[in-house]
Amino acid sequence: MNILSNLLSQPSKPARAQQRKGIEIKSIREIEIMRQAAAIVATVLKEISAMVEPGMTTADLDVHAEKRIREMGATPSFKGYHGFPASICASINHEVVHGIPSRKKVIRAGDVLKVDTGAYYQGFHGDSCITIGVSRVTPEAAELIQVAEAALYKGIEQVKAGRYLLDIAGAIQDHVETNGFVVVEDFTGHGVGRNLHEEPSVFNFRTHTMPNVKLREGMTLAIEPIINAGSKHTRTLSDRWTAVTVDNALSAQFEHTVLVTQSGYEILTDRTKV
Repeated sequence: MNILSNLLSQPSKPARAQQRKGIEIKSIREIEIMRQAAAIVATVLKEISAMVEPGMTTADLDVHAEKRIREMGATPSFKGYHGFPASICASINHEVVHGIPSRKKVIRAGDVLKVDTGAYYQGFHGDSCITIGVSRVTPEAAELIQVAEAALYKGIEQVKAGRYLLDIAGAIQDHVETNGFVVVEDFTGHGVGRNLHEEPSVFNFRTHTMPNVKLREGMTLAIEPIINAGSKHTRTLSDRWTAVTVDNALSAQFEHTVLVTQSGYEILTDRTKV
């Protein structure tokens, strides 16, 4: 949905509300609410990771996600945005982002499954994505998944008040390319808070087309490297949502909602803490 020429006018995934101008600094009270929203997301993704098995459909995962988000007092961030019909994006193998869950999409052994979801709780969003290697994946797929996850943490390690967005981007890009993969440039991370997509755009590669924003304490960012095993280019299917690799190569994605602190960062969607 989002390409570089439209980064500020169109979010990179389904969102509950329109993007607001300006970078918001969250108060202590707002950060505490975001911790709760993010914990809901982390819980859902942890559960999905444990339950996925061959023979299930992506619709099964979507039903579980919506049920659990609502049980925990939140609403799905993605569902209903511009007609998006689901609570998760479920993208398999060469599907890069925005895959629509379906009872016709059967999960098979060896699949590379991306599950992205968000929860809207007391006025604020949490947002996160995981990639799951279903049963026995190929060595290439396993390496792709490992590099994508490591790239996320390489980027997060750069987060600290006084540093810059392109410090994050450079760390991600260097790790991905050193390991023989490519960064998808058609989609980026973003600020997150009252809206699922806020300024600034959080790039996964070095660019001079956007301001290199200095990080400030209280900023909340959705950092989300998306990497491919082949070409970095994507195309969107006729459903107007699902983006796929142009060469049918595998793709992987990881994302966390991260708080900028004076001494570093806090991963709000940390699945090890739920």
